Amino acid sequence: MSIPTEPIGSIPRPLALIERVAQGHSEDANEDPDLAPLFEDAVRDTIERFEATGSPVVTDGEQRKYLGFATYCVHGLPNTAPDGFTIPFADGHTRRLSRLTSGPFKYRRYADRYLDVAQRYAHVPVKQAVVSPSALSLMYPAETIPDYSREQFIEDLLREHETEIRRCLKKGAHKVQVDFTEGRLAVKIDPSGHLLNSFIDLINLALARFSPEERRRIGVHTCPGNDLHSTHSADVDYAELLPSLFELKAGNFYIALAGERDRRHALKIIRKYRKPDQRVFVGVTAPVDPHIESPEEVRDRVLEASEYIPMEQLGTTDDCGFSPFSDDTSTSRDTAFAKIQARVLGTKLAEQRIGGHL
Repeated sequence: MSIPTEPIGSIPRPLALIERVAQGHSEDANEDPDLAPLFEDAVRDTIERFEATGSPVVTDGEQRKYLGFATYCVHGLPNTAPDGFTIPFADGHTRRLSRLTSGPFKYRRYADRYLDVAQRYAHVPVKQAVVSPSALSLMYPAETIPDYSREQFIEDLLREHETEIRRCLKKGAHKVQVDFTEGRLAVKIDPSGHLLNSFIDLINLALARFSPEERRRIGVHTCPGNDLHSTHSADVDYAELLPSLFELKAGNFYIALAGERDRRHALKIIRKYRKPDQRVFVGVTAPVDPHIESPEEVRDRVLEASEYIPMEQLGTTDDCGFSPFSDDTSTSRDTAFAKIQARVLGTKLAEQRIGGHL
C-alpha cells in the first residue's frame, strides 16, 4: 500500500544568493538583472537535489520568496510600513510583518510565477505553497484606516488569495498548500480562542470559493514555527488547535509531529477530529532539530501514526519548511536534503512493513 510523501516548501538559500539580495533587498529578479542568474541557479540546483532524494513531489525551495514565506506577495507595496505585527520566538528573537497604511489591498506578485520557473526544471510534480489569508489579515492595524474599512480589506484579501490559488491550480500545481503557521500562535496570543476562530472562519471563507474537486488539491500546513532553530508556539497544546483545524474545508493537512514531545497525544486528537475526506500528512522529520533522522526513525514514526490514521488517509511530510525566512542559515542545504531523503526512504520502509502485515 502506497503512502504519499510531500515536502512543505522552503530550503535554505545558497549563501551567495543571501548575501547578494541583502545588498539591495530586491524581491523581483526582473528588477535586478544581475540577480536573475543567481535565482535561476538556486532553483535549478534545488530541484535537482530534491529529485536526487527520490522525492515524488518537489518544490522550488522558495528560493525566490524574499524576504520570506509570509511577505513575498506584499513586499515592496507602497501603501505599507515596516512596523507591523511582531512574531516572537522562544529564543527571544522576533520577525515582523508589514502594516497596511492605506487601501486598497492588492498583491504585488502571485506565487504562480515561482511555479512557472520550477516546472521548467522539474521532472516530477511540483507543489506550491502560499501564505494564508489569516496571516495577511494581521497587516490591517487595530485602528481603522481612513476611507478603507476592515470589511473592504477582507474582501480584497480574499479576492487576492483566491486569485493566487486559482492561478497555481490552473498551471498544474500538484497541490497548493496554505501556510497556516500562525494557527498555534493565535492560541498563545489569545487563549480565549477568539483569534483562532476568526482565522478559521477567514480561511473557510476563502476555501468556500472552490469546488470540492479543487479543494482536494488544496492543503493547509500547521507547525509551531521554525526560525534559527527556534519556534514561536511549541508550548501550546495541540488540543487547543487541532479540533478547530479540522473544521477547515480543505482536502489535505500537513501537521508538524516529529518535534512534538508527545506525538501520541497529538495523534489521538487527530484520530478523533479528522474528517473522512481529509488526508493527514504527518511530520516525520524536524527541521528545527539539527539531528538528521535515520530512515528507520522515520519508519517508526510512520508506523506509529498508522495506529491512529487509516492508511488511505495517511501521508508523510516534514514538520516545517527548512528556512521559511530567507536569511536563516542555521540549517545547511546538505542537512535539509539529508532529512528529506530520510523521509522518502523511511516512508518506503513503512510501506514495506505495513504491506507485509496485510
